[in-house]
This record gives sequence, C-alpha cells and structure tokens, in this order.
Amino acid sequence: MHIVDIIIFLLFTGGVVAFGCSFFKRKGTSDEFTSAGRSLPGWVVGMSIFATYVSSISYLGYPGKAFAGDWNAFVFSLSIPIASYFAARYFVPFYRSQDSISAYSFLEHRFGPWARIYASSCYLLTQVARTGSILYLLALPMNVLLGWNIQTIIIVTSVAIVLYSMLGGMKAVIWTEAIQGLILIGGALVCMFILLFEMPEGPAQTFSIAVEEGKFSLGSFGSSLSESTFWVCLIYGVFTNLQNYGIDQSYVQRYHTAKSEKEAKFSALFGGYLFIPVSAVFFMIGTGLYAFYKVHPGALPDGLGADYVFPFFIVNELPVGLTGLLIASIFAAGMSTIATSVTSSSTIILTDYYQRFRKNAGNRERMLVLKLSSVGIGIAGILVAFAFMSVESALDAWWALASIFSGGMLGLFLLGYVSKKARNFDAVLGVICGVILVCWIVISPFVHANLAIVFGTLLIFLVGFLSANLFYKRRKRVL
Repeated sequence: MHIVDIIIFLLFTGGVVAFGCSFFKRKGTSDEFTSAGRSLPGWVVGMSIFATYVSSISYLGYPGKAFAGDWNAFVFSLSIPIASYFAARYFVPFYRSQDSISAYSFLEHRFGPWARIYASSCYLLTQVARTGSILYLLALPMNVLLGWNIQTIIIVTSVAIVLYSMLGGMKAVIWTEAIQGLILIGGALVCMFILLFEMPEGPAQTFSIAVEEGKFSLGSFGSSLSESTFWVCLIYGVFTNLQNYGIDQSYVQRYHTAKSEKEAKFSALFGGYLFIPVSAVFFMIGTGLYAFYKVHPGALPDGLGADYVFPFFIVNELPVGLTGLLIASIFAAGMSTIATSVTSSSTIILTDYYQRFRKNAGNRERMLVLKLSSVGIGIAGILVAFAFMSVESALDAWWALASIFSGGMLGLFLLGYVSKKARNFDAVLGVICGVILVCWIVISPFVHANLAIVFGTLLIFLVGFLSANLFYKRRKRVL
C-alpha cells in the first residue's frame, strides 16, 4: 500500500480513537456512561443505529456474497422497514417509560429473575460472537494490503476500540459512529462508481453480465426450509430485526440517549431506512467485482476466497489515496459496531448481574465495573475472532451463531408484552420447548439454521400463550 494511503488510514483511525477519548470525564457518572445524559439529537442517534447495522460484516460480507452468488442476502435488508415501524410505534415509548436502562428488566418484572438472566446471557453471547466476526473481517483487508499478521491486527484493533469506548462511554460511541457512518457511505459510493466506470464498455456492461448470469436474483421462491430461499431470508430478517429493535440492548440503550421521545422515534426510522439503499450499494459492489474480474480473468488469483476479493480490488485497482479512504471506511464500519457491543454489554453486566448482588454500589464502583467489563468483552471478542479464521463465510457463520444464541429472546419478550395472563410457569414451559426446538434445528439437515430464531420465537410465544389461557380458564372454574 502506498505511503499516502497508509497516512490517510492512520490519520482517520487515530483521529476516531482520539475523538472518542475526548469525551472522557474524570468525574463522570455511570448514568452518563450508559445513556449520555439523554441529551443527543435524533439524527445522531439514527446515524449510530445505521452504523451499528453497517459493520464490516456488511462492508466485506455483502460484497463477498454478491460476488460468489447473487442478491439473496439483500432480502434481509428489505425486512427492516417492518421492524423500524414497530420500533417507532411501540418499542420506543415502552422502553423510555421504564425505570431501568436494561432491555431485560421488563422480563424480570413479568416472569422473575430467571427470565432476565436468560435473555441477558443470550444477548452477551450474541455480542461476543458479533465482535469476534467483525474483528476478523477488519483484519482481512490489512492482511491483504500489508501482509500484517491477522492475529496481531485483531488484537491491536480491539485494544484501540475498547480504549475509547471505555473512556468516553455511550456519548463517545454514538458521536464517533455518526462520523464513521458518513465516511463509510462516502467510501462505498466511491468504490461502486469506480467499479462501474472501469468496465471496458462502461456501467452498462456490468448490468448486462449480471442479468445474463442471474446475479441480481433474490433467491428461489420455492418452499424449501433447508435452503436460503427468498422466503427463508425474508422471514429470518423480519424476526431478527424485530428482535434488534425490540429487545437488543444495543438499540434499546440508544432510545434512552435521545433528548426526547420524538427524537428517539425519528432515530429508529432514520437508522433503519438508511440501511436499505446503502446495503444495496454493497451488493452492487460485489456484483461489480464479479463483472470486473470476468472481463479481466487473469487479474484475480486462483483460490482467493470471496471475502478477500473486495480487499484485493482495493489494493490493486484503486488509485492512490482512495485505497486509504476505503480501508478507513471498512474500519469505520467495524469499529462503530464493536464499540456499541462493548458499551452495551458492559451496561448489561453492571445492571443485570453486578447490581443484583451490590444494589447499593457507589458511582466509583459502578464505573470500575463498566470499564473492567469493557476490557473483558474485548478479550472474549479477540478469542472468537481467532476461531473465525477457520470458517468459509464469515457472514453465514455470524448469521448461524446469532440465530442459535438469540433464538428465544424475542418470543419471551412478546409473551410478556402481549399476553397479560402469562405467568412464570407459562414462560418457563415456552422457553424449554423453544430451546429444544432451536437445538434440533441447529443439528437438523431439514431446516436452515437461520430459521432457528423464527421457529424458536414462535414456539415460545405460542406455548406460553396457550398455556396461560388454558390455565387461566381452569383457575376461573376453580374459583
């Protein structure tokens, strides 16, 4: 990589870390750390939600999927408006009316401590898996560009992100994400247009090749449950995004940072809708890469994995300066999401675990727990990132892990939110059935692993709902 590109990349990355650290307060409180004092404008929070969506999983995984296959994974993005609407209409007012910043305190109120622990532990496992996958995908382009050791890049990146997340808290995370979101959009657009106009016959050639070979296909519309069809991807997206907006601490915590309920509602809609056109740009990059290397067959090394093709193009085809910008954009995408996972996870460790045993902990003690928890999540993410080095597709691996770890959280929340009759026994019965089903789906060849969250959610809700209504009727008869 040219020295100019290295300078651009280092200046941007170092600037982000320094900007995040600038929010450090020597006498800051745990409330400021976790909710930014409820002082942020809606567009900033919305950009933060958007940046959380656009991780390096999107920046590298989506082009990799489009390059190797088609636009089937884009169907996931099409499901976001549904979740965004429900968030603005129901979730934002509900959570802003709660006393606790934890997304899972409601479950304890409805069903007891076990429900809160179950949901929060699922969330923590999901965030560790997400952090690891993103750290791995952040290391790929630097390994291709400079030949640096992947493990070393993962460790250094994690330390830098944890540093400003730990020092600046949620306010630092959200403001840096807003800036990172703008940078990553600009970088993606520049790369897409370069790909289109670098074709020998112009942009039309890319679309001609893509249409001829079915690269714009959204997947089969068949009824198979074992393949990633259009319907499997859409239903998975609806349930996953409802879970993100409805019970994911990363999102719920942002609702609390907006300065008003109106601003919080706007942020939920803005962040979700913005992701749709930007994700289309990422898929267009992958399709453009396929067309580009089809007309330049000798330019791409044999055996290069799909996730490596975009970084390879960046270092070999982009002009000096733009390479540094694109790498900075990829890092912007990954850093923002990891920072969110670190801060929200440390919040859950404090509110759902530590304060359960130390209810009267002082501010200094709470701040220490938040910072140590941030370091712990960073270390766990590094270990998972090392494990991701052996997978074929980081995007597929992440989706599978997310389905497994979070398969029952949404169902339990909906049971408590919708059914006023449901009690502890009904919830326990539903979760047991749901977990068994999720485990079966994971090992079954008949159902796609992504559907674990769909069937797990539905079964927990339906079993709990039916149990509540049947027992309610029996109680009335006895009385």
